[in-house]
Amino acid sequence: MMIRLTLAASLLGAGAMAAQADTLTLFATGEDQATVGFHAPELTRDGWQLDFSRVIVTFDAITAWRTDPPFQADSPAIDGAGVAFDGPVTVDLVDADADGRVALATRPAAPGHYNALSWALVPAPEGPFAGYSMVFEGTATRDGTQVTFTLATRDAVAHACGEYLGDVRKGFVTADTGGTLEITLHLDHVFGRADRPADDPMNRQAVGFDAFADGGMHEFSMDGLHVGHVGEGHCHDTPL
Repeated sequence: MMIRLTLAASLLGAGAMAAQADTLTLFATGEDQATVGFHAPELTRDGWQLDFSRVIVTFDAITAWRTDPPFQADSPAIDGAGVAFDGPVTVDLVDADADGRVALATRPAAPGHYNALSWALVPAPEGPFAGYSMVFEGTATRDGTQVTFTLATRDAVAHACGEYLGDVRKGFVTADTGGTLEITLHLDHVFGRADRPADDPMNRQAVGFDAFADGGMHEFSMDGLHVGHVGEGHCHDTPL
């Protein structure tokens, strides 16, 4: 299934289906860094303000799992009872709901706690961003200089994630109430954060923005960036 960008607004209504019994609704988010951007004090590691007009991401091979014992995100394989979601799915993380999320799909699901999630970041098979798995469009500003950019990667990465970690636990489906799960992309793992020490492990690995400061179209690699999470929960990622 390919969700076209022109249908993104209608997809947000799928979130309401999470209240139905015996269903599981999956969301994706780039959090405030996608919808608001990188603004002071949370500039990029090299001091750029970023404002995104679009953050296009394609997901595939998505499965929610009930595992016992809980999966620890320490290997690429999850063993349990799974609910598969159709794909590939292409969405714009900037075009999000009031909670900063984009609804991907709702599936029937047996009652239980879906405490693991597997998915892959893959190149879009068609459309204006065919061949790219993640695309950033927007403007960057620093010291009175502003540039327009498009940054894209062709990399495909499989993720095997444990339980969602956040203020509220997710993934619970009962006979009376549906559940929700979330793919979380931490964009500061791509661009870094100026409000963190330069020797922070994330900043040492992040690409930053200086390499793209001439604007226009650039490609980048996802190697070593570990962008995919479930809330603050970690994923085991494997290049495809």
